[in-house]
Amino acid sequence: MRGHEHSNIAAALGVALIAAPLLASGPASAHIVDGSATGGFIGGFAHPLFGLDHVVAMIAVGLWGAFLGPPAIWLLPIAFPMVMAFGGVIAILGVPVPGVEMGIAVSAIVLGGMIAFAARPPLIGAALIVAAFAIFHGHAHGAEMPETMSRLSYGAGFVCATALLHAIGVSVGLAIGKTGDVHGPRIVQIAGSGMMITGVAILIFHLLAVGGTS
Repeated sequence: MRGHEHSNIAAALGVALIAAPLLASGPASAHIVDGSATGGFIGGFAHPLFGLDHVVAMIAVGLWGAFLGPPAIWLLPIAFPMVMAFGGVIAILGVPVPGVEMGIAVSAIVLGGMIAFAARPPLIGAALIVAAFAIFHGHAHGAEMPETMSRLSYGAGFVCATALLHAIGVSVGLAIGKTGDVHGPRIVQIAGSGMMITGVAILIFHLLAVGGTS
């Protein structure tokens, strides 16, 4: 009975940790944060938190890493911000990346799906999947940076916010796993399913928006 109670507590904690940033984030298209009055770091830190697709994908990276276990639990949350920073740099340099908004939405679908279907690819495969999508996220951050901000401070801000969201995903995965309950993996998969469905909804939103402007 005690194990069952622990499982319920872990599940509730997981839902709360995932739901809090999701509820705090804005609509799928609300990526632009005018932080010119608050400084580059604050503006950069806030930027990922105001895009639901960003939040879902970044939490999914941490949750998937926890699901896969070492060394993925630390490699994936390190690979994503590193490659994302590169994506931000090429955006600032004016290098175009086609379909950024679609790519971000697809990242939520794929990463959520990896968790939902308990996918366990080779470590290099998982890292490449995460890195590929990080380009889109980083490019969006860099392209939407207000010109009045310090690039270095802004970049440090969105990298720190990303690391925080990864940490939430990892913490949820570890909290559920430590209960030892047989239903723990299923709870994680259900969370992944929700992320995947959210990504599909965001992708449809973008497709309809594109169709409406054509």
